[in-house]
Order: sequence, then C-alpha cells, then structure tokens
Amino acid sequence: MASSIRKRNPNPKAAVLLVIDMQSYFSAMAKPILQNLLTTIRLCRRASIPVIFSRHSHKSPSDYGMLDEWWNGDLIFDGTPESQLIPELDKVRAHQDHVVEKNTYSAFRGTGLEEYLKERGIQEVIVTGVMTNLCCETTAREAFVRGFRVFFSTDATATSDEELHEATLKNLAYGFTYLVDCNTFDQLPFH
Repeated sequence: MASSIRKRNPNPKAAVLLVIDMQSYFSAMAKPILQNLLTTIRLCRRASIPVIFSRHSHKSPSDYGMLDEWWNGDLIFDGTPESQLIPELDKVRAHQDHVVEKNTYSAFRGTGLEEYLKERGIQEVIVTGVMTNLCCETTAREAFVRGFRVFFSTDATATSDEELHEATLKNLAYGFTYLVDCNTFDQLPFH
C-alpha cells in the first residue's frame, strides 16, 4: 500500500463523492471493491456529502477519439447492457444523484462537471470507482489542476492489476491527492 505523504480528512460541507464508471463492463474488476464502495457511499450520505456517478460510453464514431485505436475497438457503447451502472448500486442511488456521461478517461472533459461543482460551491472531490490508473487517476489529476482538493480512495478503487493500482496510489499521493479509505468516512461528523 502506498503511504500517504499528507494527511487530511474531507470537509463534508465542501466535498462531493465521485463514483467513476461502476458499470457492467467492469463488473469483474469492480466486484472486489464493491462492499468498500457501498460503505463509502453510505458514510458519505450520512455526512451529507453529495454523490455523483459517471458513466463511460460511446454514441458514435465521432466520439471514439484515441480510445478506439488504443483499445482496438473494444469500447463501451451507449445503450448496451455493458454501459449500465452495476445493479448493486441501485440500492444506494438516490433520485437527486447527478450522473455524468463521458466518453474519455476524464469525468471533466466535455461533461460540464467543473461548472456543476462550482455552481454548488464544491471545493473537494473524493474519487472512487474503476479503473484506478485510467479514469480515476485522470479525473483526480484534472480535478487537482482545476483547483479542487482531491481525495482518492485506496480501497474503493480498482484496476486490472495490483501493481498498477499501487503505482497510481504512490504517484497521486506524491503530487495530487490525499489518500483515504472507507474507514476515513466513518470519522466524519453526521449532518
């Protein structure tokens, strides 16, 4: 496990929880972190931290970008079962939860997420979901360079390989994010 260089807890009055791409396409990868993610969502809601879900999919060749080339056409297409959020999230999703539709690694690029957060006075983002080293990391880095304080979950993020997961945690802790786990949120005040 990467050791965090800096320690801090999220401020529930200024934070939002981002649940990145927990879709059927990634269900095998997501399964090992599911209980930690559900705990994180429950504890964030208890602290009145809003939850935003992202959903990665492609609607037409015009939005494939470099992902088509990089992944040899193995993309997530809108409207397919693979593009849907995993059913286990249904029990924790609320009608007011915002869903960001995206077609690249970042939840910020071309989605209006930054404006949405700023309009609501959000200054901190907590990143969870899949894949640690692609969509989660890219979203965390973009949040940081856009001026948000970033918290990154060590136990509610996952990727295809533990070595990639650990490398991402080390890099992010060095220059971009505070590392947290689901126990961090149990310490937050109730609202």
